[in-house]
Amino acid sequence: MDPLPPSILSEIQQFDTCTIANAIEHFGVRLRNTGYTQPGLQCLTGGYPRMAGYAATCRVKTADPPMTGNAYVDRTDWWEAIGRLPAPRIAVIQDMERNAGGGSTLGQVHAAVLQAFECCAAITNGSVRDLEGLAELKFPVFAHSVAVSHAYAHVVDFGQPVEIFGLTVEAGDLLYADCHGVISIPQDIAAEAIETARRIQAHDRKIIDLCRSSDFTIKKLQAAIRE
Repeated sequence: MDPLPPSILSEIQQFDTCTIANAIEHFGVRLRNTGYTQPGLQCLTGGYPRMAGYAATCRVKTADPPMTGNAYVDRTDWWEAIGRLPAPRIAVIQDMERNAGGGSTLGQVHAAVLQAFECCAAITNGSVRDLEGLAELKFPVFAHSVAVSHAYAHVVDFGQPVEIFGLTVEAGDLLYADCHGVISIPQDIAAEAIETARRIQAHDRKIIDLCRSSDFTIKKLQAAIRE
């Protein structure tokens, strides 16, 4: 699909992933227990960033030396592939090792390279390092853990579907990440989902305000929920 107008991505970021998930449910386009990451992924660079972008997928291994080549710098073809995707982009890196995270899949230098290719964040089921450097770059990273060394990190392939904590991601998918995790947003309902999210947010705010009000009663709460 053609990329969405930048204004749509900006509007998505006015809501957290939880509200967007609730909005997507209203369209019945997928099961309610799919389309988002399962527990274990966390934003290791701190704060509460909200990042929306198109997935640039890559699969790596870290435990053993590559059959050919050396490390990330040998696969400049991945960088060229990233440049063909719509911006902003989110690097999605799957560590294919059975025990993912033994070696870092991303650090400060690699993050700077990704930023140069208009990646606004990175997501990986593996480990990352250089947390202070990543914070200095203001480059949010969502990962499983941290690791001292990159070990034998090398690119296996790119542009293929990857799986990150139960979420299957294809190159070009629209992703939204915050402190709760990552959700995939179907592009054909994105604009409508924003309007639905606004209504959900307003409804939730009304219930919260009622619960905190001195006029609270069970009857009023039941009425507010039914609305």
